[in-house]
Amino acid sequence: MSQQIGVEHGVVLPVRVDPRGIDGPTAREAAGPWWRRTSRGLYVPAHVEASAAQRVAEVACLLPARHVAVTGWAALAWRGAPYAEGLDASGEPRPVPLAAPRRLLRPQPSFRLCEERCDPREVERVDGVPVSSAVRATCFEMRYARDLETAVAVLDMAYLSDLVTPAEVAAWVGIHSSYTGIEQARQCLPLARENVWSPRETLLRLLWQRHRPGVELLANAPVFDLEGRHLGTPDVIDPATGVLGEYDGAVHHGGARRAHDLRREGDLRRHGLEPVVMVGADAHRPAAFCSRLRDAYARVARAAGERDWTLELPHWWRPTHTVELRRAIEGTEREIWLGDRSARPPS
Repeated sequence: MSQQIGVEHGVVLPVRVDPRGIDGPTAREAAGPWWRRTSRGLYVPAHVEASAAQRVAEVACLLPARHVAVTGWAALAWRGAPYAEGLDASGEPRPVPLAAPRRLLRPQPSFRLCEERCDPREVERVDGVPVSSAVRATCFEMRYARDLETAVAVLDMAYLSDLVTPAEVAAWVGIHSSYTGIEQARQCLPLARENVWSPRETLLRLLWQRHRPGVELLANAPVFDLEGRHLGTPDVIDPATGVLGEYDGAVHHGGARRAHDLRREGDLRRHGLEPVVMVGADAHRPAAFCSRLRDAYARVARAAGERDWTLELPHWWRPTHTVELRRAIEGTEREIWLGDRSARPPS
């Protein structure tokens, strides 16, 4: 089975020591700097990047023929979900999560076996690897996330990949009420949004809602002037006031990109919108962002007047703000309206 793993993913499958040095490294070569051990007795060349897909493939080679499936972040990554990188808060690789009804593998550092009830109908083979269904893998990752904020980001990104819909996730949560961590997954349902483009946007939205509870925020809603010209698609907008939020990551700090951002910000302000920027440091010290947000609401209140902007879509604009709408777009229309969102750099 291992020879059929990851053909479409372009991974390098591990090999065993070969005394002849033909089908694998010799014992001496395996102990040297040119080979990396992936698990007991298996090796890949040291230059092979330990990407999420590569790590999944290395663990998949160890699985028995039945009853064990890759799940959680690893199943989502194997299905192509963006931002499913399998890294912990410090940036270190996390073990590949496996689901099985009982202990069928000897423990190894490369994977973590979760023994819980499994329905074989929720296991699918994708490019040679048995993986949990998209909805089960999403809910697994939400249930075992380190905190609610991280769990909401997982669901936001699963929606971004169009792998699951809110109805599918709600149904799965509803019929698995006794599973570990299910309450955290349940709390995610009203907090997640279907049109978030990066985990940092999730952070921005949740921080905003904690600072101003009760405010209904829209994610990546296109904004137009009254003649139908597209002004921009902010990460987050309060439709009641026109205060909008943008997360500026490192990609925004370059000269040309920064100049573009400033021109766009000026255009938004001229139409009565009020941008607020969040940066990486605000994640750990949110007081500065909350202060900027408070000032933005005060400026909007002082300048209250007729709107020179609208969220009403012109006739030519194709709505893409839900998973179901995006799933319905086919062919060249997908490239026009969605592009390659999975390759979008961090905002």
